[in-house]
Amino acid sequence: MAKSTPAKNNSRTRILIVDDHPIVREGLASLLSKQPDFEICGEADDLPKALELVAATKPHVITVDISLSCGRGLDLIRRIAESGQAIRVVVCSLHDETLYAERALQAGALGHVNKHEATFTIVKAIRQVLSGKIYLSDRMSELLARRMIGGHGKLERLAVDALSDRELEVFRLIGTGLTTAEIASQLHMSVKTIETHRRSINEKLSLINTAQLARDAAQWVLENG
Repeated sequence: MAKSTPAKNNSRTRILIVDDHPIVREGLASLLSKQPDFEICGEADDLPKALELVAATKPHVITVDISLSCGRGLDLIRRIAESGQAIRVVVCSLHDETLYAERALQAGALGHVNKHEATFTIVKAIRQVLSGKIYLSDRMSELLARRMIGGHGKLERLAVDALSDRELEVFRLIGTGLTTAEIASQLHMSVKTIETHRRSINEKLSLINTAQLARDAAQWVLENG
């Protein structure tokens, strides 16, 4: 689904909402539209439609989920960053911020908001990134600070942090019960490529066999969504 509003020559901040859940898009649009200096210039549920709307509506800010109906939020963030456009991206997701917030920042986002807190924090996050600052929860800011300083205060990184973004996505899909062929179809990759990712995941996470991979992935999905 894609909806757009032609860009207007005014001082209001144009916001593009990218999320694969219609109810979430509707809720965010309703919430953000209440701000007198914000306007929603479009909505999309996948990466291709989002890129079309970026070109058509010239948004100042994009809110994006990690999971989309086609493509990944992290890929969209990278595409925006690589384009050189001055667009601020705020991730709004249910996924565990300890796993995805840092990856989102590395891809080019300036903020990460948990959907459970979106009603209270999304406006604050958007205003903060518009001012050139990064927005993270206090918990995540503390975690990243501790990772940076090292020493006795350094926190142990989660094992899955060793996975690349694509490997983490394959790991998540394994945990949802999809077969290798189904994962290949969903990610628009070959079965051989997915099998290569599976072997790499087993090696990085020190997993013994396919059964352990499936079990650990399913447990991770239950804990992290």
